[in-house]
Amino acid sequence: MENLIIAIIAILSATINTKEHQSTDIEIITVLQTADIHAYLNPHSELYVENDSIIFRNAGGLATIKSMVDEIKKENPMGTLLIDGGDFIQGSGASVRSKGNIFPSIVKAMNYDLLIPGNWEVIYGKEVMLNIMNSYQTQVIAANMFDEQDQSTLFPPYWVKTIKGVRIGFIAYNDPEIPERQNPGYSKSMKFTPVEQNLKSLVTKVKNEEKVDILFLVTHLGISKQLLLADNPAVKGVDFILGNDTHERIRKPIEGKYTKVVEPGAFGSFLGKLDLEIKDKKMIGYNYELLDVSPEKYPEDTSLQEIIDHELAPYEEEMQTILGFTSKPIYRYLVVENPMDNFITDALLWKTGVDFATSNGFRFGVPIVPDTSGKAAITKGDLWRMLPVDEHMKIGKVTGHQVKDWLENEINNVFATDYQERFGGWLVRFSGLTMQFDSSKEKGNRIMAITIQGEPLELDKVYKMASCNRTGEPISTMCRLKDATEVSIQDYSLHDAVSEYLKEKKIVNPTLDGRSVAVDLGTNAFSQMEEGNYKFR
Repeated sequence: MENLIIAIIAILSATINTKEHQSTDIEIITVLQTADIHAYLNPHSELYVENDSIIFRNAGGLATIKSMVDEIKKENPMGTLLIDGGDFIQGSGASVRSKGNIFPSIVKAMNYDLLIPGNWEVIYGKEVMLNIMNSYQTQVIAANMFDEQDQSTLFPPYWVKTIKGVRIGFIAYNDPEIPERQNPGYSKSMKFTPVEQNLKSLVTKVKNEEKVDILFLVTHLGISKQLLLADNPAVKGVDFILGNDTHERIRKPIEGKYTKVVEPGAFGSFLGKLDLEIKDKKMIGYNYELLDVSPEKYPEDTSLQEIIDHELAPYEEEMQTILGFTSKPIYRYLVVENPMDNFITDALLWKTGVDFATSNGFRFGVPIVPDTSGKAAITKGDLWRMLPVDEHMKIGKVTGHQVKDWLENEINNVFATDYQERFGGWLVRFSGLTMQFDSSKEKGNRIMAITIQGEPLELDKVYKMASCNRTGEPISTMCRLKDATEVSIQDYSLHDAVSEYLKEKKIVNPTLDGRSVAVDLGTNAFSQMEEGNYKFR
C-alpha cells in the first residue's frame, strides 16, 4: 500500500510539473489598437445598434482609454503594445485652428508604441504632417508614401520589436487614393503607390532578413480593400491585418484565405484588444475583443486629461458658441441616408437656391441627441465635426444625363461587387433630389427613379447644382461629377451656409425622409459584408 501511495504521488507530481512546464512555454502578447480618433479627445454621445434599434450612450475620451490601457498593461507589463491606425489629427475646430499642434503632447502622454498616418493626416500639407508626426517621439511607419520630387520615403516602411524573445513585425500602408478622396491640394508634393507594388517584397524581407516571428499589416485602406488583401497570396505569412479607415466595428476577426482582418471602430469609442498565444515563437491561438470605452466604467487618467484640457483651452470659447438647436437626434453611420446630412444639404439648398445641393458623404460627427428639454444645442464645435473642411460653395449647370451617370458611379463606389472598385464607403448626400435604387443590381442598372424638385429627371434638361469647392481639383468638377458648365465659386462657405440656416430656423428637426432609398436594404442600412457575416453594430 505504501508503495502504491508513493507511486500515485510521483505520477501527480510529474503531471503538475508537466502542466507548469507547458504553461511557462506559452507567452501572451497583447496588441491594443485605436483607430480614426478624428480629434475626439473627450467623452461624447455615441450610436449603438441593439436588437435592431438605434440607441445612444456616452463613450470615448482619450483619458478613459489611457486608464484602460494602463490596467491591461498591469496584467501583461512586458508583453503589451499600443498602436494607432491613423486619422488622429483631423476632425475638430481645435485641430483646424491649431493646424494639428494640439496633438504631440497628447500622443506622447498616451505612450503609443506605433502610429501610422491615415488619409486625413495630409490635411495641413506635407511639412506640417511630418513635423507633427515626428514630434510624437515614437515609431511612425508607412510603406507607400513618398516625396514626389526625390522619391524618398516619408516614413520607414516597417518596424520590428522583440518582446518576450519573440520578434514582432509591423508593415504599414496608407490609402493610395488619397489625392482623389481628399482635396488634391492637401497631398501636393506627395506620392502614394499601390499596396501591391512593394507588399510581397516587404513581407519577404521582414520575414527572412529581419527574422520576424509574428507579422502584422497595419492598413488605412477600409474594410473592402483590407478583405481583398486578406485573400491576396502576397500576404502569406502575415498573421493579422490591423485595419482602419472605414470606422467599422469588427467584433470577430474576419477570416480571409491567407490572414485575418480586424478594425476597431472610430472616435475613441472602442479599443481593440488582440491577445496572441505564442509557443516556440509561433502563434498557436488568439483571442480578440472590441472593448467599449466607457467613461462610467473606467475613471479618466487625470494627468492626461489635464494635458487635453490645456491644449483645448484656447479654442473652447469659440467652439462652445451656440448656432441653433435640434429637436431630433442628428447622426450619421447609415450608408444610404442619414439625418445629419439631410440637415446639412437642406441648409446648402436653402442658401444657394439651386435645383439640388450635395455633400460628399463624410463619415465624421458623432450623434447630437436632445436631452429631457426636448432639444440639443448645435455649437460651432459640432459644425466643425460635421463638416471638418470649410470650403467655399460652388454652383454650376449639369444635364440629367450627367446626373444619372454620376449617381450610378457613386452607387458603385459603395456597393461594387468587385471590392477593388469600392471607394469611400458611404453614398453621396443631397437635397432637392430623390433617388430610388437597387444596390444588388449590376453597375449602370441600379437606379430605378430620380426626381429633382419633385419632378422626374429629364435626361436632356439642364439643372443647377451646388457642391463645395475642393482645393486642387478642376473648377468644373462638382462632388466628383465632372464637366459641369458655368461653374462659379461663391463668396460664402459651407459653414456660412449652415450657420445662416440655423440662425434663420433656430430649431431644426431632421429625420430620414426617404430622399435616398435602397429598396433591397431597408431603412436603417448600415455597412455589412458577406465575409464573416459582418454587420455594423
